[in-house]
Amino acid sequence: MSVHHILAEKGSHVDVIGSEATLEDAVQIVGLKRIGAVPVVDQYGALRGILSERDILRAMMRGAEALGDSVVTHMTADFTCCTLETPLVDVMDAMTNGRFRHMPVIDGAGLCGIVSIGDVVKQRLSEIEAETDAMRVYIATA
Repeated sequence: MSVHHILAEKGSHVDVIGSEATLEDAVQIVGLKRIGAVPVVDQYGALRGILSERDILRAMMRGAEALGDSVVTHMTADFTCCTLETPLVDVMDAMTNGRFRHMPVIDGAGLCGIVSIGDVVKQRLSEIEAETDAMRVYIATA
């Protein structure tokens, strides 16, 4: 299975934030949309980073004045992406080894989705259930 299967089920809409936005703007998006991370894009729509809840919390350790900071100051600029064709096992490996929970999905036109570790685990559990059911049928009919 690949990332395409996840996006086909959950959809490919991605809430993004501009690189000129403030941390306060990001808090509004993350809070209102109930999402764990928001991709940061430049004025041309190119992906420049990802800002997670953890990034926001680290910034807030400085106090409320951090809300006026640019998202660029606190985003993760060295992020890992995948494509629609990336196998889920590779995504799971990258997330586990890199200790992050959200991965932007890119194609030739740029950002086309985002997957979370929850999305990957849900898909993998569905695969395991299907395999288990197939084995039960095979054993019962053998």
